[in-house]
Amino acid sequence: MPAFRQVGEKQLPNPVLCMAWSPKRDLIALANTTGELLLHRLASFQRVWSLPPSEYTGKEITALAWRPDGKILAFSLGDTKQVVLCGVEKAEILHVFPMQSPVTCMHWMEVMEESSALSSFYNSEDESKLFLPKLPTLPKSYSTTSKIFSEEKSDEILNLLGEVRLNILVLGGDAGFVELYAYGMYKIATLGGVSGTCRSLSLSSDLKSLSVITEVRSADNNPEICYIQLDTGLLSDCLPEVTRMARKFTHISTLLQYLHLSLTCMCEAWEDILMQMDLRLTKFVQEKNTSTQVQDEFLELLLWGQSSPELQALLMNQLTVKGLKKLGQSIESSYSSIQKLVISHLQSGSEALLYHLSEVKGMSLWKQKFEPLGLDSAAIEGAITAVGSFSLKANELLQVIDKSMKNFKAFFRWLYVAMLRMCEEHVPPELNKMTQKDIAFVADFLSEHFSENEELFDRKGKYFNVERVGQYLKDEDEDLVSPPNTKGNQWLRFLQESTHLKESPLLFPSYPQKSLHFVKRMMENVIEHCLQNPAEVIGKSVKQAVFLPLYTVPESSENTPRLFELPSLWNDRKAKLHYVVFCMPEISPSKLYILRKGTDPNRHIPNSMTSIDLSHHLDNADDNGAAAQSHYVYSCLDARFYDDEMLTVVMQGSEEQNSWRVLAQLPLASSLNCETEFNWQPNLRLDQQTSAIPCQDLVLGNQWRELENMKAQFVAVNGIRKVACVLSANLRHLRVFEMDVEDEDDEGADSQNASADQDGLDATMTSQGQGEGSLGVEGEAEEQGRDEFLKPTEHLESEEAVELS
Repeated sequence: MPAFRQVGEKQLPNPVLCMAWSPKRDLIALANTTGELLLHRLASFQRVWSLPPSEYTGKEITALAWRPDGKILAFSLGDTKQVVLCGVEKAEILHVFPMQSPVTCMHWMEVMEESSALSSFYNSEDESKLFLPKLPTLPKSYSTTSKIFSEEKSDEILNLLGEVRLNILVLGGDAGFVELYAYGMYKIATLGGVSGTCRSLSLSSDLKSLSVITEVRSADNNPEICYIQLDTGLLSDCLPEVTRMARKFTHISTLLQYLHLSLTCMCEAWEDILMQMDLRLTKFVQEKNTSTQVQDEFLELLLWGQSSPELQALLMNQLTVKGLKKLGQSIESSYSSIQKLVISHLQSGSEALLYHLSEVKGMSLWKQKFEPLGLDSAAIEGAITAVGSFSLKANELLQVIDKSMKNFKAFFRWLYVAMLRMCEEHVPPELNKMTQKDIAFVADFLSEHFSENEELFDRKGKYFNVERVGQYLKDEDEDLVSPPNTKGNQWLRFLQESTHLKESPLLFPSYPQKSLHFVKRMMENVIEHCLQNPAEVIGKSVKQAVFLPLYTVPESSENTPRLFELPSLWNDRKAKLHYVVFCMPEISPSKLYILRKGTDPNRHIPNSMTSIDLSHHLDNADDNGAAAQSHYVYSCLDARFYDDEMLTVVMQGSEEQNSWRVLAQLPLASSLNCETEFNWQPNLRLDQQTSAIPCQDLVLGNQWRELENMKAQFVAVNGIRKVACVLSANLRHLRVFEMDVEDEDDEGADSQNASADQDGLDATMTSQGQGEGSLGVEGEAEEQGRDEFLKPTEHLESEEAVELS
């Protein structure tokens, strides 16, 4: 009786391209050909949620990886060249960053090395909370682009930053493109010197080396699979410094995103003002058909209290007293939203940025520790100055808003009174008083908004260019149309006259002619440059330690999804080894090969290359007492490391055995206890020297199970959760198994009975559903036959997402 219990089965409408088990929970993520990301729970294979493809991200998912804490899922998009971090709890996009080329594989690992310097850092990491106020959440009404800082999810930012312990997302792509992202967000290394297209990657948990499987076009233009080991010694030697630097830079990246979204909210609030103005005032200007200018007519009304019949008709019919009141209120509330965003969001975000950058500057001055990582104190000083300039510009905008609000209020109050008089309605005495200052404010407003200036009408009548606040929010490189008037500013005059102070590095430059957007973009570029330098320096320190050409790819397999194909990589933390498992179907179809390399590139590993012969002898009787077939010859379809001691394989019997498919667990210890040492000929590919590779017999015991009525092809496993998911060759039929069920005595017995019942049900359902001659053939007949069996689990996949426990 096999030790695996089938717990779920499903036919999916779209082929699956990637699948990955969560490292912490009984969840599996699937990506299909439509670009949809699905999360399923093990129990009855229920769907928890699905994230449909969007225009904002892309539709072609090329790789998947879970953050080691299981709270975030990373996926890459081939069509838009982006990597997306998605929150697992509610299927929300938390962070998106662009790539230079499409990502073909990814691996997210956690550093397991400990040191006293690191433990003290883990404890003190949140010191910034003592000094900095909590960032205010973004208003609900705005910011449709990201939900990460919104009202109900203020802890989402902590979710995005995750644990303090360093984890690294490794991304690989075409033309040897490999990048490392600390905490999945901050790029700490761009590696060069890798040849070919990356097929899979594995960074060792001690950070000493990175194993890469690449596909290289050989001289005769055949795809060749190679194993490359890169020496990442600098990362492991400077682990405490790398962790501190990466953590700080991740904070900085997050704050830049926060400032960007705050500014987006301000622009949205500003668009609201424009829309209100457009709806009422622009229409009002355009419908006026007299030769005199609107501005002149308003000035006449202001000075003499009389208006032309046309202006009166337009005011009373188009604008109306009620409309004017509504317009005034909505514009005032949008203005105060912008003001609030500047004070509470831009300023507090800038302060936090200055704090973290100053800490990084302190690190950079500790040259002995941080200089090898590429921290440049001059570049960081430049970043601090750029943040200071941004703060100054935000402050300048506050003053402009204040002045504009005065003009707006004065204009609306005056016009409201004038219109009440036109209607001969009662004017409240508190509105009737008008000082000389108020008249000046109204005149200012009129000259700004109703002048016949060509620049005003460059955007379908929107008064964007001259409106004093709007010009700061323009995302363009042009100078401000009307910069603030600095005449009479004593501080500026003092600076101009003082030669020493004028050039002082202690004073932040103010860029009086530039918009807030411009200064923000400049600040982002300077900080970006600051953050990039370590990635280049660390990247250059990484050298290729091993390059082993393994075998050529048969052209017939070109259609197989690359994401599932062998070789499979594994990082054994205890033994500090990289394992590679692969097959060479063209050379020796019934053998499985295992390559071992130490995570330290300088360490020699004995018996680094072994193979397992998949011809298997069975002499035991089956459950009914009949003698079982005694000899099986298998070929391996897929193999994944279950844990450090076990390999999970999907095998196929020979044609004489009706091409049976089997799911099995292979213990690695017996396979690797090999006495013969393999001497690698450096000038030959591995597939040209297979006869010299030591070979072990297959040891199965009871750790196997036949996969009936399924053309099984691929498998995804998680040894921590003790689960496996088998996928058919048509990429749409899934079966999920719990693996080590015999360990739990009573439950084990029940589960084995359940497993036997399940097998019986499998056979019954299949015999009922399938027509003659279709046994073992994947296709429509099998899928129709499965429909009956699948109905009990299908209904669980309701539109309502099942909440995560």
